[in-house]
Amino acid sequence: MSKRKVVAVVGLPGSGKTEAMNYFIKKLGWPKVYFGEVTFDEMKKRGMEINEKNERQIREELREKYGKLYYCHETIKKVEAFGSDKSVLVESLYSWEEYLGFKEKFGDDFLIVAVYAPPKIRYARLSKRPVRPLKPEEAKSRDYAQIENLSQAGPIAMADHAIINCGAKEDIFMQLDKIIEELK
Repeated sequence: MSKRKVVAVVGLPGSGKTEAMNYFIKKLGWPKVYFGEVTFDEMKKRGMEINEKNERQIREELREKYGKLYYCHETIKKVEAFGSDKSVLVESLYSWEEYLGFKEKFGDDFLIVAVYAPPKIRYARLSKRPVRPLKPEEAKSRDYAQIENLSQAGPIAMADHAIINCGAKEDIFMQLDKIIEELK
């Protein structure tokens, strides 16, 4: 195994991906590349308001126009910009095709950490988040769209590590500490 690791944190909205990612950054000091930047960059170019409807439209439109691997290729460029010996965290890899693209590019140096929480817990979290809050029906619609249109369940199912995030932050941190020990 080479010195570099590329670790993607995956999960449905509200599962705790951002919490896990921030903890990894704090403990490991690795840089982060966020898949969603591709969407936000395009929305800014078009002068679109950032909201769930517009985000979904752009995500699906870009993949339709440039292919299912568009986000993968754009994010891999950002990972590679850090150099071949720098470990990098990847947030919000979504699709099966993206998973396969990263696996093909980075092989055994690419690992997945899946964060899971049941829909009821995730929807409650999403309704309370300060940035881009979602009503429960919007959250459920987003879940369905991401599972059906982006094949998001595949990367979650192929995770090298799984975190269950149903309780206190300390619980998720203890689970993440075990993974961090393996990554060092």
